[in-house]
Amino acid sequence: MEHKLFLIDNGHGIETPGKRSPDGKFLEYQYNRVIAVAVLEHLAMRGVRAELVVPEETDISLEERCRRINEACLLFGTRNTRLVSIHVNAAGNGKEWKSARGWCAYTFPGRTLADPLADCLYAAAEQLLPGHKIRKDFSDGDPDLESPFYILKHSLCPAVLTENLFMDNQEDCKFLLSAAGKKAIVGLHVKAICNYLKRYK
Repeated sequence: MEHKLFLIDNGHGIETPGKRSPDGKFLEYQYNRVIAVAVLEHLAMRGVRAELVVPEETDISLEERCRRINEACLLFGTRNTRLVSIHVNAAGNGKEWKSARGWCAYTFPGRTLADPLADCLYAAAEQLLPGHKIRKDFSDGDPDLESPFYILKHSLCPAVLTENLFMDNQEDCKFLLSAAGKKAIVGLHVKAICNYLKRYK
């Protein structure tokens, strides 16, 4: 397929405090890794070159993550490299269930080269997460939310950060832990990346 490199960042490590559901059944670092590895496997089957930013379970700093990302950019070419950082959202500190829920993706503020990839992720989320809230912000003409998150700001390549529902919402959490939920979260990332490659050759 297209000669692009997709870097998949599985957010957080085992030492990151608070990144869990209130009942302790959902651990974000663990979930992100399961999803990221499955995304890589499915992309490989489709001939898409993709690599994991953090193979370790330990909590790799944002600075080190960006160093690895930027090293890959320099080797493969920044214009040929894209980053997707996979996360799960939370409305609180992990101690009690909250009402906030839904899926969203972030890009760095302003018009960026990551916006088309974010558009593809939103389209895939609409298809594969029926009945779930899709959180959008059309104030700048596209659906993605914007924030100067460290990894979006300091990565040389276009980068999108996905927040895949809320770990401290009981309905979202139950879905995330289900086989159908994992399949949907993996599927939307794979579908979006493949559609992006077809659309933006």
